[in-house]
Amino acid sequence: MIEMPAAIFLRNHGSNFRAIRNQRFVSAFSRDSGDRDSVLECGSPLPLSKAREDARTPKPGGGLASWRFLALALASLAGCLLATSVSAQDRLKTMPGYARFHELSGQIAGSVKLGSLNVTWKDGGKSFDFRRNGTNYHYDIALGLTTVVTNSADGDSEDGGSGRRGRRGGGPGRGRQFGSVTSPDGKLKAFYRDRNVWLSTAKGSNEVAVTTDGSVKTRIKNGTASWVYGEELVQNSAMWWSTNNTKLAYYRFDESQVPDYFLQVDQTDIQDKVDTEAYPKAGAPNPIVDLYIYDVNTKKTVHVDARDGKPLDDSVVGHYVYHVAWSPDGKLLLFNRTNRRQNIMEFCACDPETGKCRVLVREEWPTGWTENNPPLRFLKDGQRFVWTSDRTGWRNYYLYNLDGQLLATLTQNSFDAAGIEDVDEKAGLLYYTSHDGYNPLKVQLHRVRLDGTVDQLLTDPAYHHMVNIAPDGAHIIDVAQTHDHPPFTRLLAADGGILADLATSDVTKYKKLNLRPVELLQFKAADGKTDLYGMLHFPSNFDRYKRYPLLVSVYGGPETDGAHETFTLPNSLTEFGFLVATFDSRSASGRGRKMLDSIYLKLGITEIDDQAAGVKSLWNRHYLDKKHVGIFGTSYGGYASAMDLLRYPDVFAAAAASSPPTAWYHYDSVYTERYMWLPKENEAGYKAGSAMTYADKLKGHLLIYYGTADDNVHPNNSMQLIKALQQAGKSFEVQVGPDQGHSGVNRDRMMEFFIENLVKR
Repeated sequence: MIEMPAAIFLRNHGSNFRAIRNQRFVSAFSRDSGDRDSVLECGSPLPLSKAREDARTPKPGGGLASWRFLALALASLAGCLLATSVSAQDRLKTMPGYARFHELSGQIAGSVKLGSLNVTWKDGGKSFDFRRNGTNYHYDIALGLTTVVTNSADGDSEDGGSGRRGRRGGGPGRGRQFGSVTSPDGKLKAFYRDRNVWLSTAKGSNEVAVTTDGSVKTRIKNGTASWVYGEELVQNSAMWWSTNNTKLAYYRFDESQVPDYFLQVDQTDIQDKVDTEAYPKAGAPNPIVDLYIYDVNTKKTVHVDARDGKPLDDSVVGHYVYHVAWSPDGKLLLFNRTNRRQNIMEFCACDPETGKCRVLVREEWPTGWTENNPPLRFLKDGQRFVWTSDRTGWRNYYLYNLDGQLLATLTQNSFDAAGIEDVDEKAGLLYYTSHDGYNPLKVQLHRVRLDGTVDQLLTDPAYHHMVNIAPDGAHIIDVAQTHDHPPFTRLLAADGGILADLATSDVTKYKKLNLRPVELLQFKAADGKTDLYGMLHFPSNFDRYKRYPLLVSVYGGPETDGAHETFTLPNSLTEFGFLVATFDSRSASGRGRKMLDSIYLKLGITEIDDQAAGVKSLWNRHYLDKKHVGIFGTSYGGYASAMDLLRYPDVFAAAAASSPPTAWYHYDSVYTERYMWLPKENEAGYKAGSAMTYADKLKGHLLIYYGTADDNVHPNNSMQLIKALQQAGKSFEVQVGPDQGHSGVNRDRMMEFFIENLVKR
């Protein structure tokens, strides 16, 4: 997965900030090449993939959706707290704008006391606790009464969140899986050792080997997964206990044909080391995946026929097998499987006694890719489930059972659903959010009957909404906001009626600092037809009669956004005397599957064209100095930055490209082929998407940064671009992060670069 700035930060700092959630107003990530502290800039929108709900085996507060909300919050807070903690580079203090930036950047983050509440429901939904300005409160719904709570262990999550509660504990390393798993009754433990699966008591006695064929020599491993499965298919487990404690399912991988990648690490030590990983790059052989089920009582092992008796090839549905879990009653093993191209996905159920599998739901999207992990929510009977599908071109909900029978089409919208919020089975209702506000960025709450009738909009489409529904389904906490309207929290009835105003944001300091609201932009994509959105940030001392250079903060990868309707503070980089902008591309999420088709087989073209179109849409503003435009980003954003500078020299004058995947030949098979298919089948697309193709076109100023220990976007990406630029006789700058992983250039060094090339020239 091309990692986004928030994820890079969280990998290093997440444990310090787990109580804070979901204010989405950050973007620019940077990291000192010689320091472990990472810096996020307050202000511009964080481009995160659209939310995915991990509801196959529901865990309170867990799953990918809650992780997304947590990531947003942590990145926001961390950016604000750390933005001034790293000392400036040598020359920055003497450069234009530094004094004002130094004065205001630390104040912007705390300039608004947010009116969004995290609540903990009590008494089955009849009351709730929350924390506000350091004080714990209890709210009785029937009485409409708020009281102060002393010595409370609950409701201690500070205000400023989304109205959701969530938590994320420690997990395995990048691309890895948990090394052990305890049976539901707590009596047995399955664990991974030396490429094999073992069983013991929960305390570790009476060890028994379940498998013996795993070895380094044969490159077979059991009870763990190949790196690309953890990285791209979100598979952080490789052993699964049935709910009745009698059976253990586990992965077996054959990596004998997968090429190794050798990464030089510890280069700043006296002696370096080599990190070796079976890493399938685009078009290379993939690991062969299999599933087995071990019966604890009979000691017998059953092979799961995940490919219906067919061998592994590129076309077989079962080339990838993932998202493994037991059905709620423990009678079926469930998983998703796809072909290598990932335009066919099947949700399957397997008999643990015979290993025979059957398809419950099949999804196809021939003109692009299917959703790998469609959100799923089981009903209480453990047999019916709400399924998410893009089959109509829009994300909608369907009710199925474990016989594979479609019971009801729950929604038939011509806009994308955003997430399953709650299923109230007693009332026969599904609560869900969708992208159908006054613009598609404003997410709304709906409810619909479980037979697919009477779909009701419950929220005000003028705002973006994040909700928390009471356990009894009778009330809703609604946090409403827009990009320029700070959040406020209300208590709603189940039908959306407003019962009470609970909190508003305090903007006293914001006004005192004379901060300017961020502007939401609307512009046409490079195709001249598609409506896209962006955001423009202004310095606090903005003078419309002056001309300002522009910095574009970009990520730009598939299903990520450059604009949003959650409240956004101005990016502190504006105080250097810049405008700062972010733009959508046709790669944005929440606009339907057909818009995403425009980037299929064309990474590095469509989304790059749209970033340039966003800048051009501002050319008629007299206060924009259109000859002095810079762009920066990390990971996919680093790639987009380099490509925009190389392909649009008339639009961009400078770029800071951090950890960029410079050509898709270099990246892993699962991610790359999902969007680009095989190199031999899409030669023109891979060539057009390679930064090296345009190296001789460089006219502006380019800063390249990479970490020498980057095991995600390998250093050879930057090395090949550097080589191509040298061969073309081009001048450019390089910053290296010795022994650093997937990271970004130090913010202050980046600003030196931009001031030197966009202000002083």
